[in-house]
Amino acid sequence: MNRNDLSTQHCQPRKGKEHALAPAQVQDLLAQLPGWQLGSDGKAIAKDFRFEDFHRTLGFINAIGFMANREDHHPDLEAGYGHCQVLWSTHDVGGLSLNDFICAARVEALLA
Repeated sequence: MNRNDLSTQHCQPRKGKEHALAPAQVQDLLAQLPGWQLGSDGKAIAKDFRFEDFHRTLGFINAIGFMANREDHHPDLEAGYGHCQVLWSTHDVGGLSLNDFICAARVEALLA
């Protein structure tokens, strides 16, 4: 599966540990998303995006918010002047699910 395949998929309800990805699956999917990294706790993926100014950062945040609401899967965001860190995890599985990688690929598609 490549990034384009991921970005065309839609999130599905995923609840329970049976939907959590194994470490090997996480590494395979991370390889499709340059710049994304596994969080220190192993339960999230994150990437810091840089922008020229706050206006562009806020536009990026709004675009992510629109997409996240449509997918019913929401990230944690940390923003400041000219940057936004995006963190995806699936709390209902206690770690990472395919939904996190679908949404990360969709974020990449926003900037393509």
